[in-house]
Amino acid sequence: MSQRKILILAVIAGLVGAFFALDLGQYLRLEYLQSQRAAFEAVYAEHPLSTVAVFFLGYVTVTALSLPGAAIMTLAAGALFGLATGTILVSFASTIGATLAFLVARVLLREMVQRRFGASLKRINKGIERDGAFYLFGLRLVPAFPFFVINLVMGLTPMRTWTFFWVSQVGMLAGTVVYVNAGTQLASLQSLGGLLSPSLIASFTALGLFPLAARKLLQTLQARKALRGWERPASFDRDLVVIGAGSGGLVSAYIGAAVNAKVSLVEKNEMGGDCLNTGCVPSKALLRSARFIDQARRSREFGIRSTSVEFDFSEIMERVQGVIRQVAPHDSVERFEGLGVDVIQGEAEITSPYTVEVGGRTLTTRHIIVATGARPFVPPIEGLRGSDYLTSNSVWGLRELPERLVVLGGGPIGSELTQAFARLGSRVTQVERGPRLMPREDPEAAAQVMARFAEEGVDVRVNTNAVRVIDHDGGRALVVEHADGEEAIPFDRVLIAVGRRANTEGFGLEALGIPTTERGTIQVNDYLQTRYPNIYAVGDVAGPFQFTHSAAHQAWHATVNALFGTFRRFRVDYSALPWTTFTEPEVARVGLNEQDAGAQGIDYEVTTYDLSDLDRAIADGEARGLVKVLTVPGKDRILGATIVGDHAGELISEYVTAIRHGLGMNKILSTIHVYPTLAEANKFAAGEWKKAHAPERVLAWLERYHAWRRGRPLRGAQEAPEAGR
Repeated sequence: MSQRKILILAVIAGLVGAFFALDLGQYLRLEYLQSQRAAFEAVYAEHPLSTVAVFFLGYVTVTALSLPGAAIMTLAAGALFGLATGTILVSFASTIGATLAFLVARVLLREMVQRRFGASLKRINKGIERDGAFYLFGLRLVPAFPFFVINLVMGLTPMRTWTFFWVSQVGMLAGTVVYVNAGTQLASLQSLGGLLSPSLIASFTALGLFPLAARKLLQTLQARKALRGWERPASFDRDLVVIGAGSGGLVSAYIGAAVNAKVSLVEKNEMGGDCLNTGCVPSKALLRSARFIDQARRSREFGIRSTSVEFDFSEIMERVQGVIRQVAPHDSVERFEGLGVDVIQGEAEITSPYTVEVGGRTLTTRHIIVATGARPFVPPIEGLRGSDYLTSNSVWGLRELPERLVVLGGGPIGSELTQAFARLGSRVTQVERGPRLMPREDPEAAAQVMARFAEEGVDVRVNTNAVRVIDHDGGRALVVEHADGEEAIPFDRVLIAVGRRANTEGFGLEALGIPTTERGTIQVNDYLQTRYPNIYAVGDVAGPFQFTHSAAHQAWHATVNALFGTFRRFRVDYSALPWTTFTEPEVARVGLNEQDAGAQGIDYEVTTYDLSDLDRAIADGEARGLVKVLTVPGKDRILGATIVGDHAGELISEYVTAIRHGLGMNKILSTIHVYPTLAEANKFAAGEWKKAHAPERVLAWLERYHAWRRGRPLRGAQEAPEAGR
């Protein structure tokens, strides 16, 4: 720490220490101010300028040092100086003091905080750079947090000092007027009966209503700013237009129709989106067939001497299509029209915040929800375009099993399809440029999946980059680069599974200037609103997660906020959002894992239970895997859980409920679980946590107590020799 910082810190510590050591806070109590009001008024009358100057400097000092008493001084300003003078004094003194506190935090802490937590703060920093004035203005208008906290926290951000000053001056003015006015009424109290005076009741009513009115005012100002220049129709044909009939769009339309709103759902391709047609449903159908084949091959593990399985790959793929057809009615046009949704088949274009064009028709609407999903990302690898590559969209058209398959990508999609095709008989090489598969999971979780892949004959290549596709021995090969140089991996087909890109082009977002993030998703706030407060985005196109259930979760929030946001809005909460990779073993997770907690600088304890000890897992021949739970140090509050093993996606639900409703490890331990089930693993993990947090001192005393109850000497006491010994 530099000498300048040490000096500033020493001065601040000295002033704060003097404040508490000399008990100066006694002079900032309402009782003291009322008792000395007459004397103060006399001094003010005799020396008005010096009195004002002393009060002003005192207010600046209290605010700058974040000392308690600013609220009382604000009331005092009204009581002693009146509404006009008191408002002017407090307005400027509070802003100057806040700015000094802002600068102190910036000088002493900003560099250290940004250096240590820069990665986690990246999104916040960008938000402050873009809309910092509005954020600060909202915080100043709605005092949900103490103002001194806002001063210090803003000093850690990239906000400019001048911006902080003038926004604070304007933002705090309305609240200052209300508080100073309340002070003028407090000054008029002559007895307890004065508490019932209409003017005082009005002042305190204004104090209570101010945050609500201020929040509504801020929302109105933001909306008007965003929608400035767009002509608002005199009336609307619809309450809601939803673009995209995947999971997010279907749930949005369903909720809108359920509350009797007039809803139009626009889809240019197939109803059900990726999940039904090319994602969740077909992949799980394929995995089920592949698992049956694998279990038949493992028959000797279950006491069955021999089995044989004959199958035709094309018939398995036809079964997959049959499953899609069986599920499709759940997402069909007929079903949603029966629910009251106006389903429109066609290509939508948003032409204004209030209008959507479809096939020459113009739909006027109060709100729009964009749920256009995502598509597989195809990297610019030399020669790939001419290799007839597969993606998670096109792989379902295969009817001939590739003898040699290269899967590019080690995430959930790549890993699930890798294992499925390997079990169906392909020689699969999986290429991942990172150090392990499933990079969002903890290393031991990924290690168990990689070990299983190796057992099943998958050639997993990590720390390997795909360079180009070449002709090779009459076929094709993928040239990869790793620590030992370049290598050509021959293939019959190559499957690209390196991620998905949000569908944000071609339907009007560019013309409206709706911004996107670095990841290519639509930029939304905590309420899922875009730049325009009446246009929302949900699902893969909004991020940050690309799961069917996260899209549905967002859809509820976006639809309710759109239709009822005038009365109450809901922030979308991902703290209890689970996900599962459906490899074998499955990897399920909710909340933080060690990797995330470490990156965010969050302290935690780890409890692990090995599934090799679980009776049901042993009986099922699946005695491998783990339950790993992160908790707050010394407490049973759950920060996150990871489960690796058979049916992990089902088992994780108990931890989802626990995190969502604030249930700790003690509650899970006290819950009755059926024996023998895999779900007992959660109870045993809670038991491991309890064992690690056993009250050793209490147990030692209990040991002595039970020894005494048995009539035996206390531990450590000398035993008297019995006669005859």
